[in-house]
Amino acid sequence: QVQLAESGGGSVQAGGSLRLSCEASGNIFSINTMAWFRQAPGKQREWVATITSDDIPNYADFVKGRFTISRDNAKNRVYLQMNSLKPEDTAVYYCTSWVREPTTQTVRNYWGQGTQVTVDS
Repeated sequence: QVQLAESGGGSVQAGGSLRLSCEASGNIFSINTMAWFRQAPGKQREWVATITSDDIPNYADFVKGRFTISRDNAKNRVYLQMNSLKPEDTAVYYCTSWVREPTTQTVRNYWGQGTQVTVDS
């Protein structure tokens, strides 16, 4: 089994910054793609950013130029640096990873519990 734990959420004024972290632990051989999603109250969960095992990032249009995704493979961590935050960025942010297990080499998708980000106007 694999656990993902997010941290770094909180409250910030519009225009401010936050850095989210997510660490994977447990039965891990390697981690393929890692990503961040978010879910605002009353809305569906939406994709924010992805980073491949080759460190190739991809972003949703609404965060391009403001958010940066990165990863530390040695620590099984993914980060989301969020700058120029807007009130509409308020949401619970979730990390997700596609993990290859050591024994079976099966790739499974895991999700964290989420961390709240609140941006005040």
